[in-house]
Amino acid sequence: MINRLLIVNLAVLATFITDLQGPQLSAQEKQMLTSPYLGGIILFSRHFESLAQLKNLTQEISEINDQLLITVDHEGGRVQRFRQGFTPVPAMGRLGELYRTSPVQARQAAKSCAVVLASELLNAGIHLTYAPVLDIDYARNQVIGDRGFSMEPSIVAELAAQFMLGLKEMNFAVVGKHFPGHGWVTLDSHVACPVDERPLRDIQAADMQPFQNLLPSIDWMMPAHVVYSQVDDEPAGFSKVWLQDILRQSLNYRGRIVSDDLSMAGAALKGNYWQRAQAALAAGCDILLACNSSAASMEILAGLAASQVTPLSLAQYQPSIEPSGVLQATGYQQAKALLSALDLLA
Repeated sequence: MINRLLIVNLAVLATFITDLQGPQLSAQEKQMLTSPYLGGIILFSRHFESLAQLKNLTQEISEINDQLLITVDHEGGRVQRFRQGFTPVPAMGRLGELYRTSPVQARQAAKSCAVVLASELLNAGIHLTYAPVLDIDYARNQVIGDRGFSMEPSIVAELAAQFMLGLKEMNFAVVGKHFPGHGWVTLDSHVACPVDERPLRDIQAADMQPFQNLLPSIDWMMPAHVVYSQVDDEPAGFSKVWLQDILRQSLNYRGRIVSDDLSMAGAALKGNYWQRAQAALAAGCDILLACNSSAASMEILAGLAASQVTPLSLAQYQPSIEPSGVLQATGYQQAKALLSALDLLA
């Protein structure tokens, strides 16, 4: 039986993004793609065999439901899901290193990385990447590490602003993560629920600065599966304090809030998949994300269908640029040439 306790009486506008089992669609997945409560698909390396196969997959998804947003967690560096036929964009930490000697080149490279990433994804039929990482690299957390631009909040904000400009140039939405900052804790929220014991003033003075400075350019905000124990007992992604009191009210954020993966260990303390989804909705998320579990996909879709939730369409975030010919465009060619000239593609 679906537990409707947490979201009954809530006038919630929400949707769900989930993944697939493999590089081809199963009959069950084809049916799933037609659900009005499904707003998008997220792809991973297991969905990739070749560029041609990936294009066929995204085309088939769109032919079944052209309202679906096709997404991927594709940042560059070690978090780059597709390799063969794609440019090896550097980890953002390398841009922070370049900034020490040449801030101008680092800013140019940040924008160029986004243009290259977005162009190649769009060419493959993909509409959004969950980037950039706005966490500070304190050299304490290996899961963040060089995914972050720098150890300095001002440099993170400066380079991320250029990366965002590149995404916007390609009509890609910007996803800022992991609010209010995942870099200080030492545990990986994929396998545990980290606790950040610093007071709010310390988090505001450093980690939150890139998010606050760039807030007008952030279309989607992804909160961290981290407990900030001096602020709230709940992980940020399940916290009304963080998502409603601080992000919505104090910071006046008006974009979408997308949960981090609800299958991660950092979310497991909230119960089964639907209970996690309910907790995220009650806290203020309006886009739910769950990966790597077909059981999670079915459970959350069933819960949404049985609830008071009104489906939210994500079709507005599909880039308006025509994919065909995007790799021949001058902007893409110039961006890739600049990264090559700076020796950032090795």
